[in-house]
Amino acid sequence: MMAAGYGEMLRTRHAARLLAGTLVGRLPSATAALAIVLFARAEGGSYALAGALSAVYGVGNAIGQPLLGRAVDLFGQPRVMLPSAVLSALGMVLFCLIGLEPLPLAYAAMVVAGFFTPPLEGGLRALWPDVLKREDRIHAAYALDAIAQEVMYAVGPLAVTLIVAAWSEAAALLVINAIGVLGALAVVTSPPSRKWRSAPREAHWLGALRSRGLLVLLGAFFFVGSALGSISVASVAYADEHGGGMVSSYLLSALGVGALIGGVVYGGRQWAGEPERRLRMLVAGLAVCYLPLLLVPGVVAMTVLAGVAGVFLAPSLACAFVVVDRHAPRGTVTEAFSWLVTAFGVGASIGIAVVGPAVEYGGSKAGFAVAVGGGAVALLVLLAAQRSFGPPVAVAEAGALPENDRIGAVEPGFSAGHQA
Repeated sequence: MMAAGYGEMLRTRHAARLLAGTLVGRLPSATAALAIVLFARAEGGSYALAGALSAVYGVGNAIGQPLLGRAVDLFGQPRVMLPSAVLSALGMVLFCLIGLEPLPLAYAAMVVAGFFTPPLEGGLRALWPDVLKREDRIHAAYALDAIAQEVMYAVGPLAVTLIVAAWSEAAALLVINAIGVLGALAVVTSPPSRKWRSAPREAHWLGALRSRGLLVLLGAFFFVGSALGSISVASVAYADEHGGGMVSSYLLSALGVGALIGGVVYGGRQWAGEPERRLRMLVAGLAVCYLPLLLVPGVVAMTVLAGVAGVFLAPSLACAFVVVDRHAPRGTVTEAFSWLVTAFGVGASIGIAVVGPAVEYGGSKAGFAVAVGGGAVALLVLLAAQRSFGPPVAVAEAGALPENDRIGAVEPGFSAGHQA
């Protein structure tokens, strides 16, 4: 039943191409942290310098995603995404050519590469209602999107490692970014991308951020991101306490497997009720499943607990995509999805920064406590702002969609027959 739902969605014309192209196009951002650090170290830089360069890339990416998303809403996908993908790749080419000297130019290359990373995630989610049209297919697409992210973040670093082993660190940066441009090209040359136009938008300097419901969602997923970022560092600390080796990889892989299982189950059926209420339940499940990590048992049991901790991640993301669709002001959908990417990524970076001192003073248990705190605060944000995080308010005209509900999901579940 689940496989049939996903299969029908992927058989829809253009769907498989768009999903595959987007995933390939996002490889550079999924692997940047590792690839930049490996290249900087190969050039003789310290871990501190490598981390600083990677952080500059991350900050540029966080700033650029919503701004480029707004440009896509205004000017269309091909005119923004392909040039930005090329500029981002050229930033990495410059980095490979100059190495670490002069250092200011290396930092400038990281700014360019990060800032101009194309907002392919937001662009894909903006296309789904036009491409898939039916409620069940859109639901399956969002779930599969969340699942595919887990696969990409597992496969991407492996690809970098293999290219480094076969050639060099510089080759890994160049090859991955060239592949990323090809992915973006596959998306923007597709008929749905070329034809897509955002709905007319109200001129407002806040853009998508004028939606209170979207702000609540971004606040919650900032803390979900911080929880995940802290788990990555806490897992390394746990490995150091339990013999090192591949232990941290076991934990992070189990987390990904748990997310895959949760996403497949969640996307395999339709869910009744308002997505906002369902998201509160899913984030509550996420927060509760983080709690057993504080037990820090032996490696086998901890690996199982890590898998349990991941079960609600992909469903939470898939449901969040639906909520963004409902709350993004008309004409700002790509920007709104890009803000979600930014909130999640910045949260992960803050989580990594916070968990470091925690691990120094209290070991891996203190690190996992940071993750538990992040999950709890994410839930508290959703609970405290229930009034602002309710269903979109319908407009006055009978039968009309609300200003900011692109897929027509005012009533519980999806309402079939509407498209962007």
